[in-house]
Amino acid sequence: MTATTTIPEIKIELHKSPVSDADRIQALETPGFGKVFTDHMVLARWTADKGWHDAKVTPRRPLELDPASAVLHYAQEIFEGMKAYKADDGRILLFRPEENARRFAQSATRMAMPPVPEELFLKAVEELVRVDKAWIPSGDASLYLRPFMFANEAFLGVRPAQEYVFCIIASPVGAYFKGGAKAVSLWVETEYTRAAAGGTGAAKCGGNYAASLVAQAEAAKKDCDQVVFLDAAEHRWVEELGGMNVFFVMNDGSVVTPPLGGTILPGITRASVIVLAGEKGLRVEQRPYSFAEWQADAASGKLVEAFACGTAAVLAGIGLVRYAGGEFLVGDGQTGKLTSELRQQLVSLQKGVTNDERGWTRLIPA
Repeated sequence: MTATTTIPEIKIELHKSPVSDADRIQALETPGFGKVFTDHMVLARWTADKGWHDAKVTPRRPLELDPASAVLHYAQEIFEGMKAYKADDGRILLFRPEENARRFAQSATRMAMPPVPEELFLKAVEELVRVDKAWIPSGDASLYLRPFMFANEAFLGVRPAQEYVFCIIASPVGAYFKGGAKAVSLWVETEYTRAAAGGTGAAKCGGNYAASLVAQAEAAKKDCDQVVFLDAAEHRWVEELGGMNVFFVMNDGSVVTPPLGGTILPGITRASVIVLAGEKGLRVEQRPYSFAEWQADAASGKLVEAFACGTAAVLAGIGLVRYAGGEFLVGDGQTGKLTSELRQQLVSLQKGVTNDERGWTRLIPA
């Protein structure tokens, strides 16, 4: 990859027939999650000779792919998940978007793809949000942003592609889980694994999620909301859920979360929770935590609450845990006090309700 890293200008091509105001307002009343999309998207291209070029906000439309496009055969694809929020005073805010840009670049490097320069990533996100700001819901809802990149060179051969497309789409969303703040139920997977040492577990690539789907389907059969994966080597250590990191809250005021080590996605919500919990005076331990330890701590009362966290769900309390040998409750099976406090603290920061003393929010100019 020898192309330059010049940042291209982002052109704006407005939709000539956008969704009507009435239809958009109706769609925003009950948006669900990931089912309704805005009028526009971002497109930019990379080739080995030109680098990044042809960047634009353009009307959302189907993408045209050659049947031999590399992504369809060798899965060179990455994505991000982030949100734009509307504050009560009308300001439009992003939450730690620089971290999304950096993680996107890290995922690209792991997948042998050209990193999107942070400046281009952030500018593209801001321009799309600005153009489609009428789609940002008020209240507890938000505008979910999905930056993604894929290889589109047409060839058959095992090597990194020489052409890529960077795209961002946007979707107004409500609660990720149907129960809202209700504690979720988990199925502990002991056969299938999400990632192994040396693999792509720390990259946000589609293959990780594809590998989790059969286990997620099994969780649904067990009437559980999510699946939790154990490590690939011993099937002993808790790693993460199908799409979220996990925390355990102990009765001595300590908080435990599995350590990053290449098999777990470095979640931005996870990193934020670690900071906020520490500021509350809690001891946060990033250490291995076994499923056997989880069972024993829940039974003894040492474990008082647990929660999953991620961009989509923010924080979700964990109530019921099912596994091949039975089931148990965490605490009283309801969302715990610390989980609720941390969730409210995060949401208040994201929505601009409380002062941002850490520089985590980014204002999008009108």
